[in-house]
Amino acid sequence: MTLLATIVLLAPALAAAAETPAAVERAIAGAMEDSAAGWNAGDVDRFMKVYSSRAAASFVTREGLVRGKPAMIERYRETYDFADAAKRGQLSFAQADFRMLGSGHALYVARYTLSYPSAKPVSGYTSLVFAREAGGWKIVADHSS
Repeated sequence: MTLLATIVLLAPALAAAAETPAAVERAIAGAMEDSAAGWNAGDVDRFMKVYSSRAAASFVTREGLVRGKPAMIERYRETYDFADAAKRGQLSFAQADFRMLGSGHALYVARYTLSYPSAKPVSGYTSLVFAREAGGWKIVADHSS
């Protein structure tokens, strides 16, 4: 039983260690593309799927710090009209930097752009710390400006 418990506990770390940085980068870039597709479809849950469900997960904006995925979702719903594509805008990411932060964490930096049909685009940078979790690579810290 002790051997089985050890294997179960070490499996995520061993899986993360077996991934090459290039494979991690591709997985994270794919997750970010899917997140943007969720935003563009007006699906906040799909957009937020890339975020960790850990209570300590954080999102920092110019308005302050938000902790936990439920609070982040609520903030997005209050700030953006997901039912109206013209008001929500079309989201895209342009990767600017990527690096591993050990075997189970990675940093992804991108320029985000929200394009609107009748207004100037809004753009800025986001720094995202990803952690390897059972469900894949998830954002545990987001700083966007």
